[in-house]
Amino acid sequence: MTEPAPDKPGVSPPVATMTGFVRTLRAAGVAADHERAQGFLRALEHLDAGVPGDVYWAGRLTLCAGPDDLPRYDRCFHAYFGGAKAVAGPAATASVHRYTATVADSAEGERDGEAAPATASRTEVLRHRDVARLTEAERAEVHRMLAMLRAGRARRRSRRYESAHRGALDRRRTVRDALKKGEVAMLRRRRHTTRPRRVVLFVDVSGSMSPYAETLLRFAHALVRSEPRATRVFSVGTRLTALTAGLRHRDPGTALDEVSRAIPDWSGGTRLGEELKEFLSRHSARGAIAVIASDGWERGDPELLRAQMARLARQAHRVLWVNPHKGYEDYQPLTGGMRAALPYLDALVAGHSLAAYEELTERLAHA
Repeated sequence: MTEPAPDKPGVSPPVATMTGFVRTLRAAGVAADHERAQGFLRALEHLDAGVPGDVYWAGRLTLCAGPDDLPRYDRCFHAYFGGAKAVAGPAATASVHRYTATVADSAEGERDGEAAPATASRTEVLRHRDVARLTEAERAEVHRMLAMLRAGRARRRSRRYESAHRGALDRRRTVRDALKKGEVAMLRRRRHTTRPRRVVLFVDVSGSMSPYAETLLRFAHALVRSEPRATRVFSVGTRLTALTAGLRHRDPGTALDEVSRAIPDWSGGTRLGEELKEFLSRHSARGAIAVIASDGWERGDPELLRAQMARLARQAHRVLWVNPHKGYEDYQPLTGGMRAALPYLDALVAGHSLAAYEELTERLAHA
């Protein structure tokens, strides 16, 4: 790989500043993944990073995935660089240094002067850390990574059919073609179409879950954005509240603001048995993957929860329980709610870190 000429100032891009700009785009919803970011930096190696126009067009052509990204890209570019003098100016650089220092503090044993090579290892540390123990800056970074999470979904056979080269004989189309042509020229075949399996997610917003509630709702936003027609989200506490409509907004911050205003029982108690009974009397989880995110501190009658979990298990394709405390080796499901629900679960999984949410998306993709 040819190195930029050292006597040509401004050719080599300020990597920290440019990667900070890429992170800003990701937080705004632009699909600027790692591969696009590398293409952006490679493009700047052949341009002058001190010229705003070069930076603007290099980023626009490499970081934007479609027309929907262009307005967000323009807003982020002007907000981040602030004009011609801010491309290599101290304001943008200071912002990136503050971020680097905050994350570096969280990675034990790192030596000064190794910020750039250690970026991947710091990210890996953040992926596995308990979100309840992160600083505000670290939690914001985890939330940005959650916004980029692309949650796959297992597919199920639908009742509808589509034409196919192999499959069951389509008698109606075969007869229709024969009547039209006067002979059976070809046997028409068909097969069932597939569609994403529905997910019904219940997020506990009680007081004991408050350190994890916002991160869980951001994970719910990623699920809704990935499959908006096949995902339903409810908050549970002392009331059952539908959140799906608010989570359909593309921007995570706006979506979280909307659902925060919609939830009337933040940091209250948990009456999961009563709320599951309300859900099952008004809605259906038939054929869906039911996901309950809660620590199991049930204030209601555990026998009522046991009965409703049995009903839910009979309807749903799978029942998964996400417990933040499951991420610790010495965890035992001893609370009344967990003991009542455990016999009806297909899996009890962790929900304390970004890595745990990534593992959960894999389960949803292969359920």
